[in-house]
Amino acid sequence: MANSNSNSSSIFSSNHIYYLAPLLAVAIALTLFLPSFLGSSPPPSPSPSLSLPISDKEDNTEIPINITTAVDSIGTRQREPFSDLKLAYDRWDSEVGCSRFREKFRRWKVNASVVQPADAVGCSELKLDHVSVWAKAVSWVPDILDGLYECRCGLSCLWTQNEVLAHPADVEFYQALGPPETRKTGEPLRAFIDLEAWRQPSKHEDIFISYHSSSDVQATYAGKTFRITHSYHIADKKREDVLVYWSSSRCIGHRDATAKSFLSLVPHHSFGHCLNNVGGDDIAPTMYPDCQMEDNPVPHWWDHLHCAMSHYKFVLAIENTWTESYVTEKLFYALEAGAVPIYFGAPNVWDLVPPNSIIDASKFESVEKLAEYIKAVAEDPVAYAEFHAWRRCGVLGNYGKVRLASLDTLPCRLCEFASKKGGRNAPSTQ
Repeated sequence: MANSNSNSSSIFSSNHIYYLAPLLAVAIALTLFLPSFLGSSPPPSPSPSLSLPISDKEDNTEIPINITTAVDSIGTRQREPFSDLKLAYDRWDSEVGCSRFREKFRRWKVNASVVQPADAVGCSELKLDHVSVWAKAVSWVPDILDGLYECRCGLSCLWTQNEVLAHPADVEFYQALGPPETRKTGEPLRAFIDLEAWRQPSKHEDIFISYHSSSDVQATYAGKTFRITHSYHIADKKREDVLVYWSSSRCIGHRDATAKSFLSLVPHHSFGHCLNNVGGDDIAPTMYPDCQMEDNPVPHWWDHLHCAMSHYKFVLAIENTWTESYVTEKLFYALEAGAVPIYFGAPNVWDLVPPNSIIDASKFESVEKLAEYIKAVAEDPVAYAEFHAWRRCGVLGNYGKVRLASLDTLPCRLCEFASKKGGRNAPSTQ
């Protein structure tokens, strides 16, 4: 037995080291060249999801991420062009699965204060049982909001663009025009909405509404009311040849420059007015007949926006202004269409979207690194499927609350706030 041990240990002696040299050389070669043999090298930038904050639920301290999933190993699998999402989902289910994904993001930390709670106004604060809102000066606010609502705490709310139906109104709602400078007791409260990034109150309103939670009433861009007339057909398969969809109707210098620098590096289709490379603004129904709407014989590029982008794996979403909490329909449209947004915008975007639902451009050193990452994900069906796991596994983060604070629910939330103030019986502001 002693001789056996002696012989085993002597394999590392100088007399036998030449046996190990070829083995070490092979191991080093495999380490260096195996990723290239498989078709790609690991992207130099980490998965954006890895930089999301994870906190301990007891003391809110940062803890390391111990659970790895498909997005953590992009570049280690053989590149594989694909178009069938169901097959990609099935592979992800077998290799990762919802249980692992949920556990990975179980302690995902978000800033709850970016969204107003649904019960921001307490039942005991209500002074009226019924509130009437006259949407007096509106342009883009859709008339589908018109109706009688049963709200929280026994409150009923009438929202209408008809002055007679609202008479006597408790609230006059302004969007296209600013409200009057003064009001007297007995006159309707003045509500003013501005969802743009600068979101400046007019200084003449009694109730200010914006995308931000610091406003009197919040209205995020995450609802369906903005796009109720759009085609909601979703493509069954994704394109393999063209990876990125982009559409812009307002050609803003800095946004176009960002788009051009990135899109020049990836196969893409650009619809709309800006950097168009598909032969016209309203070409999508011709390219994708499944997007045509029978009820709308005169097509507009926005009618088929969701349907068209659903044919692509990625949608480029660039905000006009990059500021805190300003996350617009550019991102939310892509999520609803079943595409993965490539996002340039709000620095706190993760507080408003589901975990691992977007590719955050701010996590990459350059557009070249970002493009490399996009191409790798586009040919990794398991990793790509994981960007849809939030929807399939019900992992929402703050997203559910963001939806509840959208324009869809504005009538009841505005009526609750107006009831708290006393409606038209509120004291004069003069």
